[in-house]
Amino acid sequence: MLAPATVATGFWADMARAARIVLLNGPGSVGKSSVAAALQAIAPRPLLHLSMDRFCEMLPDRFQDHADTFLFDTRQVGGQTETGVVTGAKGRALLAAMRRSVAALADAGFDLVVDDVWLDGEPADYAGLLRGHRVWRVGLTAPLAVLEERERDRDDRALGLARAQLPLVHRDVAYDLTIDTAGVTAEDVARRIAALAGLLAP
Repeated sequence: MLAPATVATGFWADMARAARIVLLNGPGSVGKSSVAAALQAIAPRPLLHLSMDRFCEMLPDRFQDHADTFLFDTRQVGGQTETGVVTGAKGRALLAAMRRSVAALADAGFDLVVDDVWLDGEPADYAGLLRGHRVWRVGLTAPLAVLEERERDRDDRALGLARAQLPLVHRDVAYDLTIDTAGVTAEDVARRIAALAGLLAP
């Protein structure tokens, strides 16, 4: 039998207030997940981390590279490897459900940091879903050479993703803050975001 619910105390006592939400957008290997983890580490209040990658990883392996979900299209362009992602109907549905999960958690009073890749109208969808909450849109970027070096150093990323995404991911997006992650630590970036969003206040 489940124990009876208790009255929220401490950090959780004011969960009826508007949530504080940091939306991180940027190409692969720019450091979004590392920055999100650093934000969680320095924020006095509980901060939930939602990630596009984690939602996609919920798919079975056989649907990780599939026309119905997310099909990786690697080609040579001007002698350089470029990997685009063709999003199928179920992939679009999964990402739309992720954004609605963000809204549901915010409506429940949780502060959030979300790392995402915006390529298809996501800012407008978030704006409608998160109306009434305090939202900061943060663009993370870095020179292509830096992104590709990081990409090569990873064992969980298709080569060429950053090259395909960098020209598109920040297009027509208005940010509250844009940060170049080259030559700085995730902790440095997190402190700048936390100061902007007031996340260091207890």
